[in-house]
Amino acid sequence: IKYKESIGKGTPIPDLPEVKRVKETQKHISSVLYKEDLGTGIPTPVTPEIERVKRNQEHISSVLYKEGLGTGIPTPVTPEMERVRRNQENISSVLYKEGLGIGTPVPVTPEMERVKRNQENFSSVLYKEDVGRATPTPVTPEIERVKRNQENFSSVLYKEDLGTGTPTPVTPEIERVKRNQENFSSVFF
Repeated sequence: IKYKESIGKGTPIPDLPEVKRVKETQKHISSVLYKEDLGTGIPTPVTPEIERVKRNQEHISSVLYKEGLGTGIPTPVTPEMERVRRNQENISSVLYKEGLGIGTPVPVTPEMERVKRNQENFSSVLYKEDVGRATPTPVTPEIERVKRNQENFSSVLYKEDLGTGTPTPVTPEIERVKRNQENFSSVFF
């Protein structure tokens, strides 16, 4: 409310060509003015292409697509259709537990024990409980290289101690790539 209190009169400026262009564009875009001064149109003959488009529009219409449907031909229920129907019932979020029946117990195998232990290791809560003692490993050149790479991948540290770059000349190939990038880009830089 207070932003208009101390405005003053201001200095009128003439409409610049850019301002005129924007005003004209606004007139064309306006939802009220776009039909003014429309004039009379020239009727076009009904071509086979226009007929085809009209028929397609009638088929696409959400109101007319069932008119004049006629009677269908019943198809026999095939084993494939039965299978799909059973799968749909299994997929249903409401029916998938109905009529479950009694399960068959499975013996606990060593593989299942291993998987259970792995699941406990993957748990975000339990993975540090009962850590125990570890065996220290020597720092090898390979471990040093991996650590340096991890620092380079870090989103925080990758620009620290950047140093100076070596400028490259703009070659015709680079110019071509830049033009292609502009063609692909939806926003020009």
